[in-house]
Amino acid sequence: MRLEATDARIVFKVTEHFGYAIDKRYLPVLLPFLLRPARDGVTLKDEGSLVATFGLFKIATPLSNITGAHITWNYRWWTAFGVRLSSADDGLTFGTNHSGGVCIHFVERVPSLLRRSGHSALTVTVADLEGLTNALGGDKESATPSA
Repeated sequence: MRLEATDARIVFKVTEHFGYAIDKRYLPVLLPFLLRPARDGVTLKDEGSLVATFGLFKIATPLSNITGAHITWNYRWWTAFGVRLSSADDGLTFGTNHSGGVCIHFVERVPSLLRRSGHSALTVTVADLEGLTNALGGDKESATPSA
């Protein structure tokens, strides 16, 4: 934990971790990615960065590169699990369930092992959807159902 004086206020900055909401029925699909349920997820670091991990995959960006986040719901079960590229755009998904996730939008594309040119968004199926969305400042977009 770090103290920071800003405009005569004291602001506590701490690292915050959001673990995945894992549908255990699909662990056989997730294990080949070397998913570590106790360690993987989205971490907001106190130095001002976001790091999302999913087994062998990792994506990192400064919080200043995030334009917002919103909750999406009800994914098709056969496309909801594992690490995958979006068929609609250049987005990336770290998926562990088909119920809901948080779509995080970036100003500048963030590269990954799957696309060096980068991704404009990352969807993560964390357990605390509202907590992560609020920690990232929400979004002007409303929560939208997914196909």
